[in-house]
Amino acid sequence: MKIDRSVVRSLSLFDRMSDADLDRLLTHATPRRVPQGDAVFEQGQTATNFFLLLHGRLKVTQVTEDGQQIIVRVVHPGDLFGFAKALQRSDYPGTATAATESLALSWPTDLWPQFVEQNPLLAVSTMQTIGQRLEEAHTRIREMSTQEVERRVAHAVLRLSHQAGRKEKGGIRIDFPISRQDIAEMTGTTLHTVSRILSAWEQKGLVEGGRQKLIICDLPGLAALADGGRD
Repeated sequence: MKIDRSVVRSLSLFDRMSDADLDRLLTHATPRRVPQGDAVFEQGQTATNFFLLLHGRLKVTQVTEDGQQIIVRVVHPGDLFGFAKALQRSDYPGTATAATESLALSWPTDLWPQFVEQNPLLAVSTMQTIGQRLEEAHTRIREMSTQEVERRVAHAVLRLSHQAGRKEKGGIRIDFPISRQDIAEMTGTTLHTVSRILSAWEQKGLVEGGRQKLIICDLPGLAALADGGRD
């Protein structure tokens, strides 16, 4: 399957790249369709490729030493992921699973140095991405260390609304299937606790839930709760 250059150019990461440079980059790329529920790679697996998500959403999970599974990030269209070599790793630190049917491009890991050397904008973007992930990780650690569970859940839902929210009648829908278990794994709590919190929010008109869906109906109200200003 050949990837149309215009599909990649529509992503902000590549919008200033020349046609020749973009074509050279795509020459080494391999398209990969990932059905919902399938893993692109698994935690601990040798990092043979790095990837660019063109379409869909991925959840990256890690299993801790005590056996707890946590969601460390969500991959959105236009994100580079799986670049273990940039982190000085030979294996993938997590498992990337398709939350919805997805399409990614992959390159051999051995091409990573050439990838960033020949594409300075991508090198800068990669550094920014790593910085953003570290900042988000620090934020989540701070939240789990200092905040009550309800505020942590509110912050997690607000982040999802900013990263993957789609406006529609009645509010902002998280634009991929999201379960209460997913939110529990994002916030270091239990399914029971998240279910109790979301049920209470539904009664207050803050959110509307359902099977694998979440709509934020009152964004200012949820933000106030995250800031600790609402009962």
